[in-house]
Amino acid sequence: MIAIVGGGIVGLATAYALRDRRPVVFEKEREVARHQTGHNSGVIHSGIYYKPGSYKARLCVEGARLLQDFCREHGIAHRICGKVIVATDPSELPRLDELERRGRANGVELTRIGPERLREIEPHAAGIAALHVPGTGIVDYVAVARKLASFVEVRTGVRVGSARQIGADLVINCAGLHSDRLTRLSGQAPSVRIVPFRGEYYELKPSAHELCRGLIYPVPDPNFPFLGVHFTRMIHGGVECGPNAVLAFAREGYYKTSINVFDCLESLTYSGFLRLVAKHWRAGMKELWRSLSKPAFVAALQRLVPEIRSEDLVSAPAGVRAQALTPQGDLVDDFLIQETDLVVNVCNAPSPAATASLNVGNLVVDRLAPRLGGSAVEPRPGVRGGERFAST
Repeated sequence: MIAIVGGGIVGLATAYALRDRRPVVFEKEREVARHQTGHNSGVIHSGIYYKPGSYKARLCVEGARLLQDFCREHGIAHRICGKVIVATDPSELPRLDELERRGRANGVELTRIGPERLREIEPHAAGIAALHVPGTGIVDYVAVARKLASFVEVRTGVRVGSARQIGADLVINCAGLHSDRLTRLSGQAPSVRIVPFRGEYYELKPSAHELCRGLIYPVPDPNFPFLGVHFTRMIHGGVECGPNAVLAFAREGYYKTSINVFDCLESLTYSGFLRLVAKHWRAGMKELWRSLSKPAFVAALQRLVPEIRSEDLVSAPAGVRAQALTPQGDLVDDFLIQETDLVVNVCNAPSPAATASLNVGNLVVDRLAPRLGGSAVEPRPGVRGGERFAST
């Protein structure tokens, strides 16, 4: 039996790619998509952010196309609404130039625009320059996950500790927030540790929905994998604002009051986290201040949309990002796999993992081909090539 541990979108997409071999997905919750997938902002990323030639760049562009095809085929709500990435200060222009270069190298459709064109696309946005990325979209990722689950056997409410426990011949670890722990249980020493970061959001009141037509993003800091607070139209209505990124005191810590003593101590005593804090404490303090101060959060949003006011915002559900950290304090910002003969551990599947999920699933399975007696999946353009994953 082939067992896949984790009923998030990556695990389910992997099972979908393997469906002819009748894999079994094990999920500890009572439903699929309860964690990172179910707390996703719903963006179909274009691939503009990622370093050309990186695994994320290669997976995202083709993965977005596969995702849209899947949604059309199965009637899943999605919409291509476009995105603007806005520079509000001259100091951001070199970073905007680099994003433009990356996007063009990755084959992303984009246009460099000035303030007048920006106002035509997003009348309430302000900036000195921007990139317009018309192919960015929004989708219901929970609906995608549930449809993927309908093609395979999923056993919910099952916590997996070992392959022997479930009688599996091969285990694929797609456990997300707990992937490093499952890697350790498989007999491997994980090269990274998952440190949870809570992404905190607000939502615009209906009276303020007109402030955002599609997606409005700032120019991101290249030192971090986080994209900064931004505005996102949601597929079922409304506009989400955020996220702020702060350390979560539990791996499933969706609230400020969520505390798991073991998770907390594991993060706070990890050499990688302590070194990360030492290197980036100023940026960390800014994120923490925005978490504690709504006016500070609003001020960050006003850089993009000056008309927004505190009274336009209400609190929205948070998400938790499974951030892989090396012992040296480096944020791992690409896909990472460790494997043995019996276990394939997806140790890090960062954003745009949801966008790229169908491509990620096919690539994980393609990597298994030698163990499965030939090609594990039917070849598709842009999907083959297990060497695209970073591995250890």
